[in-house]
Amino acid sequence: MQKNRRKERKLGANLYTIGFAIYEVPKEMHGTKHHLQKDFFLYNASKARSKTYINMREISERFRLPPSEYVVIPSTYEPHQEGEFILRVFSEKRSLSEEVENMIEADRPSRPSAKAREENEEEKQFRNIFQQIAGDDMEINAEELRNVLNNVVKKHKDLKTEGFELESCRSMIALMDTDGSGKINFDEFRHLWDKIKSWQKIFKRYDTDHSGTINSYEMRNAVKDAGFRLNNQLYDIITMRYADKNMNIDFDSFICCFVRLDAMFRAFHAFDKDGDGIIKLNVLEWLQLTMYA
Repeated sequence: MQKNRRKERKLGANLYTIGFAIYEVPKEMHGTKHHLQKDFFLYNASKARSKTYINMREISERFRLPPSEYVVIPSTYEPHQEGEFILRVFSEKRSLSEEVENMIEADRPSRPSAKAREENEEEKQFRNIFQQIAGDDMEINAEELRNVLNNVVKKHKDLKTEGFELESCRSMIALMDTDGSGKINFDEFRHLWDKIKSWQKIFKRYDTDHSGTINSYEMRNAVKDAGFRLNNQLYDIITMRYADKNMNIDFDSFICCFVRLDAMFRAFHAFDKDGDGIIKLNVLEWLQLTMYA
């Protein structure tokens, strides 16, 4: 059932064209509550579905299915239409229903030592560019970081991007700046570049048409590949914050999103001393957290 559409009709809104499909969850995934990925729907047929998609306030069907775990997927017929809905399940036999949601968590890779490995050729080139821009103190601010990164990105012809915005670079400085100086040194920059390279590989994996963008659904999988597990509400916020009107996310926005996620998780873990997933902040700590992240 579509919620609030009759009220919104007074404002000129029409009912969406809606329907639903029911898929059986593979036995190896029973009890996991994990989202089914795109490939699952490419290779598995639905066990039942609404007879048609129709622009009515509600749609209902009756089915007979063998005991198992199923996922009910309501949707609009057209893509990228968002609306509130109520899903009700009536059954003759006892059944349990719950929303599929992920636990919010992130992988926490250990930070490599600055002396853990020798510089490769790419890093030697970086050091030369870094020295030219940084000067004697061998530290760079956000504007200088932007110059370094955009000089490097220009050499990657396979990435269709106009480079990084200054705001993105400010977020990167906040992520890597360990002494609160508003600048980063070469070792911090090298660690940042390692992150960007790993995220760049993920972006290129999903930018299959080489358009320089990925869509909002691919972004969900990209976030997971980067080691972040979020819930539906957070994925919606990412789409609203970083996607354009066509629900596409460009490379700069993609990296900016990952920098922000990384910074927020790191900050949270720093405050979560006992590891129970709950923190208590005063107003100063909250403002510092949101301003730096």
